[in-house]
Amino acid sequence: MPRTRSALPSPQFAASVDQGGTPIGPVRLGPGARTALRPGVAALHPGFWHTRREVNALVSLPQGPGLLESAGNLHNLRLAAGTAEGEYQGSYPFVDTDVFKWLEAASWQIAQHSDGDEGLEAEADRIIALVAAAQQPDGYLNTWFQIRKGGERYQDLRWGHELYCAGHLIQAGVAHHRATGRTELLDVACRFADHIDSVFGPPGSGKPIDGIDGHPEVETALVELYRETGEHRYLDLAGYFVDRHGHGLLGGEAYCQDRVPLREATNVEGHAVRQLYLLAAAADLATETGEAELRAAGERLWGAMTATKTHVTGGLGAHHDEEDFGDPYELPNERAYCETCAAIASIQWSWRMALLTGEARYADLIERTLYNGFLAGVSLDGERWLYVNPLQVRDGHTDLGGDQSARRTRWFRCACCPPNVMRLLASLEHYLASTDDGGLQIHQYVDGHYSGDVDGAPVSVSAETDYPWHGTIGLTVEETPTEWPWTLSLRIPQWCREFRVRCGDTSYDQTDAPLSDGWLRLERAWAPGDQVVLELVLDPRLTSADPRVDAVRGCVAIERGPLVYCLEQVDHPGGGLDDIVIDTTRPLAVKHRPDLLGGVTTVVAAGNRRHIPDAGWWPYRTAESTDAPAADESLELTAIPYYAWANRQDGSMRVWLPTS
Repeated sequence: MPRTRSALPSPQFAASVDQGGTPIGPVRLGPGARTALRPGVAALHPGFWHTRREVNALVSLPQGPGLLESAGNLHNLRLAAGTAEGEYQGSYPFVDTDVFKWLEAASWQIAQHSDGDEGLEAEADRIIALVAAAQQPDGYLNTWFQIRKGGERYQDLRWGHELYCAGHLIQAGVAHHRATGRTELLDVACRFADHIDSVFGPPGSGKPIDGIDGHPEVETALVELYRETGEHRYLDLAGYFVDRHGHGLLGGEAYCQDRVPLREATNVEGHAVRQLYLLAAAADLATETGEAELRAAGERLWGAMTATKTHVTGGLGAHHDEEDFGDPYELPNERAYCETCAAIASIQWSWRMALLTGEARYADLIERTLYNGFLAGVSLDGERWLYVNPLQVRDGHTDLGGDQSARRTRWFRCACCPPNVMRLLASLEHYLASTDDGGLQIHQYVDGHYSGDVDGAPVSVSAETDYPWHGTIGLTVEETPTEWPWTLSLRIPQWCREFRVRCGDTSYDQTDAPLSDGWLRLERAWAPGDQVVLELVLDPRLTSADPRVDAVRGCVAIERGPLVYCLEQVDHPGGGLDDIVIDTTRPLAVKHRPDLLGGVTTVVAAGNRRHIPDAGWWPYRTAESTDAPAADESLELTAIPYYAWANRQDGSMRVWLPTS
């Protein structure tokens, strides 16, 4: 039986820093990084995200080893290590990554120094020893090829995922080293990276293979390994892999980012997760090398993606077939793919672009994706998952099960998403704040503590808020140099149309606030105890899509603050949701429901259920049809946050609501 939250101590999530005060997280800039911002430090106090991380720490992460055991992932490592007998378990060549992502997640959690982490660290040590035993003497490690393929290597770069697996192993090794200071897993990662560096290289390098992996991932991992070790050839190797995409090495397909070189691309395309991992690596390279062309490509492609290929939830991927972005403005509802891993990759890329450019728009997308497209991927109890995140489940939906189910699942045959969610939640504090030589920037609002180094001096600010349910964020300066001024920058979200801020004796609103690139910048000589109160007005709103989005023309979505809302059948007895129409002439109301879904604020709207006469054997009519009009039944519509859907009973759901 899984352990319940009530039976365990509640972890206190401390700020993750190493002994030198450097933030511990997935991105640690190199000494020569050309970036506008540096990752800051944050700690979460009890509140919205603290609760989600608590469930991750006390339920999801502890269950990981058992699930990896039952799925055969750990058995495969024992086969490769020669300590077990039997058949290989699993249908894919990348099942090792489920282990590596769990190890990364466990490492970020261990870095929190929370109560109860001793058992987690012991489990991580056990699995790290198993990974090290499975590695071959020359550094190669992939159980699929070692066991199923008789030791053949790099014969199927398009589908084999050997470098993709290596990337996740490297990221786990870096995370474990940052969290513990120990090198057992980092040594495994370096041996594999050294092996790859001895095999792959451009024509004329004297290396046997000029090639890339069909699933980008190793590129951003190699940049981080360079940052961790100072070994520049890892950065060079990452640059080589990024540069060789788009030159036909895998057949020239958009699916695996091989149709056009990244620097020439004008829009994101192909497999969404693969594209986004590659772009995260490009942002890392631009940060470390200062290459303007790579930065320009990242800005151009991010802008095209958000303008034409991003769902209102922040979800990405229109096609189930090939997990593909689809065409511009092709944003379906019930067939939306919006893989949970794509949401995670989007956050990773946007964070790197935020650090590189200093622009708040990247944090805007992170917020939208975190609260909606990402968080929907895990159940409120932390035990069940969504691989795909549709925006509508129709009445009478027939679910085929499997990895692409519209119902929450305990685990998947392709279990890439659950440990990916675990590692993002375990490192969430890394994405909340940043610093530069002029001040501290708060990207995401949580009840907690933000700190960093400003021009060599420590600064820290505490925050009290019930965001996203309420829009008041109270900030108190706790540590500051008093001899010179610095700037506290607060992100004003893209969705916010009305706000107020009080800073000492000065008040601002949206008409006269000192805004710059989405930041409210407050510069002064601060003193401990100084207070700032930011009030973001959270009135519910109706959102419509660009008219080129055919799937939702004539529809609206309900939003409040950073949250996208949806209807669920369970809240609307007497019928389904396919016949629901919202009345946009009636005001929206807000009702907090502490008894519902762990405590949520619902939005109540007026609407109708249209009882449409049966069309007979043919579901089409002429535009001039004189059939009797549908009978309307007045209905109160209860909308819940999208992240909380599919946590009660199976049934229909929809985000976009017809207006007629």
